[in-house]
This record gives sequence, C-alpha cells and structure tokens, in this order.
Amino acid sequence: MSAVESPTAVIAPAATIPPTVVIAVPTYRRPDDLRRLLDALGPVVAHARAAGAASVIDVLVIDNDPEGSALAVLADRAPGVTGVHERAPGVAAARNRALDEGGDHDVLVFIDDDESPAGADWLTRLLETARASDADAVAGPVRTVVDGGLDPWIEAGGFFARRHRAHVATGTAIERAATNNLLLDLRFIRGSGIRFDDRFGRTGGEDSLFTSQLHRAGARMVWCAEALVHDHLPEARRTRAHALERIRGMAAAGVRVGLVMAPNRTVRVAVRARATLAGAARVGAGVMRAAAGAIVRSERLDAVGRRDIMRGVGAVEGAAGRLRIQYGDRLEGASR
Repeated sequence: MSAVESPTAVIAPAATIPPTVVIAVPTYRRPDDLRRLLDALGPVVAHARAAGAASVIDVLVIDNDPEGSALAVLADRAPGVTGVHERAPGVAAARNRALDEGGDHDVLVFIDDDESPAGADWLTRLLETARASDADAVAGPVRTVVDGGLDPWIEAGGFFARRHRAHVATGTAIERAATNNLLLDLRFIRGSGIRFDDRFGRTGGEDSLFTSQLHRAGARMVWCAEALVHDHLPEARRTRAHALERIRGMAAAGVRVGLVMAPNRTVRVAVRARATLAGAARVGAGVMRAAAGAIVRSERLDAVGRRDIMRGVGAVEGAAGRLRIQYGDRLEGASR
C-alpha cells in the first residue's frame, strides 16, 4: 500500500508501524522469582524500544494466588508494569486472563515467573523474527539453569534437557510450542477464537494443545533460536522424585493432547491403543536399562531407565484418563 501524501504530512504504511506489545507473566506464589524477572525485563524493554521493534511495551503480571500475594511485588514498579488478580485456579485460567487483558495490543509475549531473558535483545529477536517471517506465533528456546549445579543422576538422565530443537534454525516452521517463551499475534488469536483448555489447567499440556490448535487453524508458527530464556530451577524441584513425577506428568498430558486433537472416536481409540502399547514397551525397556545399570553400576543407565519407566507409566495413565496434577501446592494423582 502506498503512502498517502498531504501538503503537511506523510502517513507511513501500516506495515511499517511497530506493533504494540504486552509481556504477560503468569505467577503463583513466587515473589522472589517475580522480582528477578521484572528487574531483568527493564533492559529488555529498553533494547526493543531503542531498536524500534515496538511502539508500546507493557508488562502484565497475572497473579493466580487466591491471596493475591504477587500484587505487593508490583507496588513500587515503574509505569507500564501492571497486575491483575485471577482467582480461578490453574495455569490455563491465568493464560486466558492474559489473552483477555491484551486489549488493543497487537502482540502478546508469554514468559514464566521463574525465568529470565538470557539477553537484553530477547524481545527484539522475537519481534524481528515475527516480522521477517510474517508469523502468527514465534517460540524460542529455554535452558534450565541451577545455582550450585544439579544432582549428577538427574543430569545423566537428561530430565531437564531440551535437545529436540537444539539445531533448529531461526525461521523454521514448527507445529507446536511451549508457552514459557512464546510470541502471539493477537489479531490471529482473536480471529481464531482459540483459548487455553481449563481441563489442562493443573496438569500441564495446555500449551501443546493451544499451539497445536493454532497450527490446525492455519497459524504460521516459527522458531527463533536467538531468543533464549533461562529457567531458574528452585531447590524444591531439584529432587529425583520431582524429576520423575515431572516426566510422568508430561507423558500423560501429551497423550491427553492427542486425544483432544483427535477428530473422532475411531481416532481416539487408536490414540489410546498406541499410547498404551508404546507406554508398556517403554516401561519394559526402562526396567531392562535400570537393571543393567544396577549390574554394571552405571548411574546413566539407571537414570535413563527410570526416566523411561515413568514416561511409559505416564503414557498408559494418559490413555486411561488418569490425571497427574502438576500445578498447585503439591503433586498428586487424580482420577478424571
């Protein structure tokens, strides 16, 4: 579209106007983590403004604690940082509140309260990739970092490794993504009517389902390898028990996503059957690896074997409709 000229001004084409952006931070009883993230976002916002990547950048905190504990953290924050209290429990409700509060912004970017951008150019990279790729969604990598190091057994088992996109180039099309480092074009989101599913609010998997539904609706989703964020793993989540439960819950949620995405009953039956058979096979292979690890005293074999056992158990549970509660005060099993 050509610029429109007048005797006094030239109006720039709409495509050249930088977008308005809201950075959304769902949070639940992590005041120290939230303070660290908000401090880290200052240089990020300044960099994006200086680069001309956005015309407006706001930060929105969605407090999912029934007691509203995070709102006190915002008391002395600069203009542009606001908070809302979402009392409905679960991460899906918090993320939907972010979509609702996006208002007239063009772009929403999710980052979790226990993360921080690896560099001041994080937001700029996401926005530039979205513009260059004409993308409706852009996802970036997440790297788990631990002060003082991690249990060698957990390291050996690769419980927090995220290698599946380690060599994916920026601009590469993807079909699903996590929401802890995700840019969304709100115009597409509003037009699609897609929301986060409350059934996944305490189990996890709401992000895989949401982005899978976006892809099915025709969204162009791409990867940005340079937009790295750090996931700060707290001490309470560095235990072997938590690592095993996390893998189990992720496997169960993955199967449930497949069931929701299935177009009819026949496909759902097939999804359940495949998940059950594959899960049982994974349990068997895991038992053999763990046994071999005990015989040869290999920490790696033991850790990988036990990880595979839990992935298999989770897949079978997902196929059977048994939930694994991941978000809340404690981990527990729950029947549908």
